[in-house]
Amino acid sequence: MGYSKSTYSAHTPDKDGHIQWSESENSIWATLMARQKISLKGKASQPFLDGLSLLALPEKQVPQLADINRVLRDTTGWQTAPVPALIDFGTFFNLLADKKFPVATFIRRIEDLDYLQEPDIFHEIFGHCPLLTNPAFAEFTHLYGKLGQHASHQQRLFLARLYWFTVEFGLVENKGKRAIYGGGILSSPGETDYAFNSETPERKPFDLIEVLRTPYRIDVLQPVYFYLDSIEQLFDIAKMDIGAAITEAMTLGLLPAPHFAHKSV
Repeated sequence: MGYSKSTYSAHTPDKDGHIQWSESENSIWATLMARQKISLKGKASQPFLDGLSLLALPEKQVPQLADINRVLRDTTGWQTAPVPALIDFGTFFNLLADKKFPVATFIRRIEDLDYLQEPDIFHEIFGHCPLLTNPAFAEFTHLYGKLGQHASHQQRLFLARLYWFTVEFGLVENKGKRAIYGGGILSSPGETDYAFNSETPERKPFDLIEVLRTPYRIDVLQPVYFYLDSIEQLFDIAKMDIGAAITEAMTLGLLPAPHFAHKSV
């Protein structure tokens, strides 16, 4: 969604869904796992941590999707779907509507360890799959897919902002306590520290129309984050008339672009 042509090639699983990862690829996974577990201490939302415990991801090797699928099916009825490095809007929405979460079957190179524009298997499995064990997150993501299936190209651009500020870069704040649930933050040490600790970005309570109208860029540290009171608020958002909200947002137009700070990580 919104990425330029990838320089990566995804692995093709065998007939049993198994991928033979190389020693260097497993080493990169181990490095990413070790440092992000340290980075997230005291910062990740409890539903994410609960899901991470359920998935029991291996520390030293890239997990096999069949192992992830067993847990997701037993908790919320979801499963993963191996995809190339980049997929189009239509494929993305169709998969989510079918309760299949797209996972690009490649892992970043060592030179891209700190920052990679397109989502790799670490971002998808570590950043997103733990929360797919949560009923509110799973229902919201499923509804999002169904909305996208029937949306026009212009409507999908507005929908992309909803995904960006929730599934990718969402926060939870309740009674002064902040936590992270967005996979784009959870899978990046630099983004984790910035989103959780920095005084530079704005943090605003979730407002559907404002979210739909807020510009974003994929190659910068986020100037604004929207927060929920709890992950369960995603149930309430899923019940909103999101189609009508998109129509209103399209009529009002985009808000002025905030100041974008370039990523250092």
